[in-house]
Amino acid sequence: MQIIDIGMAGTLESSDVVIKIEKNPNKGIEIYLKSSVENQFGLQIRKVIQDTLAKLGISDVIVDVNDKGALDCTIEARVKTAVHRAAHNTEYRWGDR
Repeated sequence: MQIIDIGMAGTLESSDVVIKIEKNPNKGIEIYLKSSVENQFGLQIRKVIQDTLAKLGISDVIVDVNDKGALDCTIEARVKTAVHRAAHNTEYRWGDR
């Protein structure tokens, strides 16, 4: 999958997260995290994002994250959605099938 545009997913509601994905040609993955629970869970949030991007085969993106206490499964779903939107992809393959 190739990132074409900017993709966003999520809300600023409690227990959710806003993820914005955009191209970062040949510069790797850069994650900019803003979270009220960064001191406690910042490493885990970053790990979920990195792992999800790896599963999708995405390697050169900027990820802006505004977290409001989202669970790992929510973060993963928002990253997947933002990537699909940024790639203009309508062929979704959710889960590990």
